[in-house]
Amino acid sequence: MKQEITIALAGNPNSGKTTLFNAITGAHQHVGNYPGITVEHKEGRAVMGERTFRVVDLPGTYSLTAYTQEELVARKFLAEERPDCVVHVLNAGALERNLYLTVQLLELGVPVALGLNMMDEAEREGMIIDVPRLEELLGSPAAATVARTGRGLETLMVKAGELADARRDERWKPLSISYGPDLDPVLAAMAAKIETGGMLTERYPARWTALKYLENDESVLTRGRNADGALSLELEAMAAQVAEHLQATLNTYPEAVIADYRYGFISSVLKQGVLSRDTHAERIAFSDRLDRVLTHRFLGPILMLLVLYAVYQVTFTLGEVPMGWMESFFGWLGDTATAILPEGLLQSLIVSGIIDGVGGVMGFVPLIMIIFLMIAFLEDSGYMARVAYMLDRVFRIFGLHGCSVMPLIISGGISGGCAVPGIYAARTLRSRREKLATLLTAPYMNCGAKLPVFILLVAAFFSEDKTQALFLITLGAWTAALLVARLLRSTIIRGPSTPFVMELPPYRLPTARGLAIHTWERTWQYIKKAGTVILAISVLLWAAMTFPGMTEEKAAAFDARTAEIAAQLDAARAANNEAEIASLQEMAERVEFTRAEETLRDSYAGRMGIALESVSRAAGFDWRTNIALIGGFAAKEVIVSTLGTAYSLGDVDPEESGALSDRIAADPHWSARTAVSMILFTMLYAPCFVSVVAIRHETGSWGWALFSMGFNTVLAFTMATLAYQIGALV
Repeated sequence: MKQEITIALAGNPNSGKTTLFNAITGAHQHVGNYPGITVEHKEGRAVMGERTFRVVDLPGTYSLTAYTQEELVARKFLAEERPDCVVHVLNAGALERNLYLTVQLLELGVPVALGLNMMDEAEREGMIIDVPRLEELLGSPAAATVARTGRGLETLMVKAGELADARRDERWKPLSISYGPDLDPVLAAMAAKIETGGMLTERYPARWTALKYLENDESVLTRGRNADGALSLELEAMAAQVAEHLQATLNTYPEAVIADYRYGFISSVLKQGVLSRDTHAERIAFSDRLDRVLTHRFLGPILMLLVLYAVYQVTFTLGEVPMGWMESFFGWLGDTATAILPEGLLQSLIVSGIIDGVGGVMGFVPLIMIIFLMIAFLEDSGYMARVAYMLDRVFRIFGLHGCSVMPLIISGGISGGCAVPGIYAARTLRSRREKLATLLTAPYMNCGAKLPVFILLVAAFFSEDKTQALFLITLGAWTAALLVARLLRSTIIRGPSTPFVMELPPYRLPTARGLAIHTWERTWQYIKKAGTVILAISVLLWAAMTFPGMTEEKAAAFDARTAEIAAQLDAARAANNEAEIASLQEMAERVEFTRAEETLRDSYAGRMGIALESVSRAAGFDWRTNIALIGGFAAKEVIVSTLGTAYSLGDVDPEESGALSDRIAADPHWSARTAVSMILFTMLYAPCFVSVVAIRHETGSWGWALFSMGFNTVLAFTMATLAYQIGALV
């Protein structure tokens, strides 16, 4: 068998690159981060014929100019890892725009094979692409593909493998195109100096580096200064001189000229018999016809809200039964462990700390999975991009950018996301002020960690209107994010807005395989968190809620009372007094309940919760709730697991042994207005610890991360208190 071939998949966002990656690698893939960088890194393996491929899915990018971290990561991988071949996945229906990245890859010298993806959609729009002619003009192998059906994938990989084998022992061969009489001479002079000085030539072709100097690429400039400061200063002076000349003579700048000539090169290629149109084809594409309705100025937002409402309706309708199965399973598991294990700390740890703690979170897996499935469908179909497009009109009013939409959606704007990838997604914003506003408001979204808390409280107090309640909670999160963004953009991060441009991908029917992979990836992340982070925190909180325990005097008093009732019960049984027996049994259960509650009160966590009650009472929170909310600073899922542990260690009602939502509903300290207060606080208070670290990483400052914790918590408590107190008046 031939040696393994490393293939890098590159492409614009919405080109079908990830679908193609999944189709090629199947289950043989894993997800991680690039070394030292929090951009997602997907890698998989595939065997086709005699060749074994290592396939690396690069971040989606429009160019190799390092405006965003994704572009920087893609370029760094190509320069440092030197893959055997790059498979550039293009949207065949938008060939001219997608070939812009192809030109840059060819200028870098990397061996490129072209996958003309979504060819079926291009054909439906009447486009005729001569693939052999394109191969001839660009000197790169190409294949027509439809990633979601598998059409052409084997041909593409065979051609990529042949190209990799042919170019394995050769130096990269960069493409050289003309950039006109103003830039060509200076490019040649700069490239000669770079070649002579050997500056960065081990990473990039000399002419490509010269282009980056003309484009004022900060990453390359920094590397150049570190490699050869004197030569870099000379090159920067040459770039500045030609920039001044272009400004004076053509009222333009080098980046614009370079882009114009690249598109001119692409246009000349396409006009040489590569691209033509069927004159009898339907003029208006299917996607355009749908967009007339789905992105209509007035009808579009209404339909968007209906789609969101339908997501929750389907979730509760389909998820109620399997969620009941999960609750029954963990209930049975707890009862079994109680029966097998002797009374004592070990039984308490296993039942209260682990089963009730982790089980409280795992019980929501069916609902979470259904939500993830529907979100994956909306994303893969192309509708989520339309949501971002429509919301941009609203976001501008509140000082945010259209590119802020996707970070908020990823954070849980439709539900079930996570604030951490949402925070990292904000790096696509070029304005620091708009990026800050997005980072600080993304944690307000209803992430997958908050969902179990909301579902728990909705099930306990609004069971007749579950869908409506969760729908309103989601709207509340968006409202809070927008209002806080407006406040921040009007005060501490004032500044002008930047323009918004976004590509709308064509609508397509998602594949079952793609949906399954996307749903399982997200669900597995949730399960792993429950089995690792949540398990560890649950055990720590169990210890905090168990030790040091009540004083010896209190324990002795309870022991004496229990012994006294036991003696009276024996006497009643001897007298066969049924009424007395029932009364004494109820009394014994109350004593056990009081003992468990006093033990919890006297624990470290109980003492802290009680100490906070003097303040938290204004929002309706008792000491048990305080314990749970403190745990939520680490991870929001812990709120549910902590409540599960707290109510396991000290049951509210001796007669009550149902699910956690039933126990909370039966607790006299809880009411509908307490639930509303708790929902508001959970929605708004400090981000989880991992999100705080992510904010610090993206802002480069612990100051903004700590501001997010403090500001959000104060805002959350204020809103929760207002809701609780107004609820009392109403």
